[in-house]
Amino acid sequence: MPEKGEGGPVVVTSAGAVRGVARPGSAAFLGIPYARAPIGPLRFAAPVPPEPWTEVRDATAFGATPQRGDTGITLIPEPSVPGTGTLNVNVYTPHPDAAGLPVLVWIHGGGYVSGSPASPWYDGGTFARDGVVVVTLSYRLGFDGFGWIDGAPANRGVRDWIAALEWVQENIAAFGGDPSRVTIAGQSAGGGAVLTLLGMPAAQHLFSAAWSVSGALGDVPRSDAEERSRRLAALAGVTADRDGFARVPDERLHDLQERAAYPPSRDRLAVAREMLRELAWGPMVDGDLLPEPTPASLAAGVGADKPLLLGSADDEFTMVTARMSRTLRMIPPGLALGALGVARRTRHAYLRDNPGPRRAGTAALLGRYVSDRVFRHLVPTVADARTDAAAPTWAYRFSWRSPVIGWAAHCLDVPFWFDCLDADRVTAITGPRPPAALAAEMHGAAVDFVRTHRAPWSPWSGAAGAGGGGGNGGAGAGDVRAGTARVFDTPAASPPVIPDAYASTRALS
Repeated sequence: MPEKGEGGPVVVTSAGAVRGVARPGSAAFLGIPYARAPIGPLRFAAPVPPEPWTEVRDATAFGATPQRGDTGITLIPEPSVPGTGTLNVNVYTPHPDAAGLPVLVWIHGGGYVSGSPASPWYDGGTFARDGVVVVTLSYRLGFDGFGWIDGAPANRGVRDWIAALEWVQENIAAFGGDPSRVTIAGQSAGGGAVLTLLGMPAAQHLFSAAWSVSGALGDVPRSDAEERSRRLAALAGVTADRDGFARVPDERLHDLQERAAYPPSRDRLAVAREMLRELAWGPMVDGDLLPEPTPASLAAGVGADKPLLLGSADDEFTMVTARMSRTLRMIPPGLALGALGVARRTRHAYLRDNPGPRRAGTAALLGRYVSDRVFRHLVPTVADARTDAAAPTWAYRFSWRSPVIGWAAHCLDVPFWFDCLDADRVTAITGPRPPAALAAEMHGAAVDFVRTHRAPWSPWSGAAGAGGGGGNGGAGAGDVRAGTARVFDTPAASPPVIPDAYASTRALS
């Protein structure tokens, strides 16, 4: 049971008592360690449970983050916090005296190389206001979290996710949450983490539902991970094993990891093609935690008993290619796709299925293609892989175009899901008057899913043909699958639920 402590509420966890911050209508407990600091002999080790403490531990400020330094201007403000105890969680609860509340565990994005749970956009206060206990977690990033090292456990960042979820199972009841009602969620790389965990046999007992926002999967082949790590070792002048990498300071490895991922000797197009094929650092198909790529694991039935909500923004990447409009305007779209390695037959089909971006010019078409290749294509791929799942899959599309950015861009939907339009730097990307009604609708749908494991629209349909509807797996013209999805544009969007919602990704199947 929680205790009253000087200056804030006190909750007793399995490792010791923590004192949090009382807020109007909720309480926050920040920087609670779920594992020991990954330094010294634990630097490249699997996470180890924290040392117990006897005094009440202060949990009123964010803990240290694996992200270091200033990452430059990013859409989501994600501050770095110095320190060594980087494996920690933040808990937001309506009240620690509560019991049996649904739990949302949020995993931040950042391409598996950056990101921070200390973002004001990830504050769980709005969910706590609506009766949900929220946990945000940190995990090792880049090479430290996901690089292959001879003599060290693979997928250390993935093991961090598992350790944090085990902490939730052991401790969340003390904060008013129900460990049998845990929904894992995340955006971008965090959304990919959710799908990875959903398809991972070893994680099935740790959560009951999954929500992936603009998920970007790792699924790095082991051979590719080994090659990159050997390049990194060569750049650092050490052997590609645990003893060798242990001699290199964290900052040095961090500085070298991008060069190892994308060698500067390669031309820009070669690098772009490699980046579209897979992320450099991310969960590796290691034959242990990840026995096979995630879509194959889901198709084999792993995670089939867990409801899934997933989707993406319409133009995740177009704001980047739009900056190159002047350079690209004289290049035909088909030629530009060919330069990225898209086969001729796929090019023709893709141009046919994307008339809107094609009319908008080569920059817009390339932006849609990268958005589809990295993010949007994953929605029908995963949803179709779960055709025979016992639990439903719900899909959505975020289509609201920011008047500042001009597109329904990557990260733009996060403050709508969290209903935090007044948070720091939101209006910088939404404009001064973002639609509050849309945020209320999206946040309400998220709360419904966390509470009931159901979304308030029709589940995905795998029916073939452009008409949508029907059962799973019928045959139609060209045997093209259709999938029903909710479109979030404005609260008055018509139609709000459409079939064949990801038709523009068909050619990439």
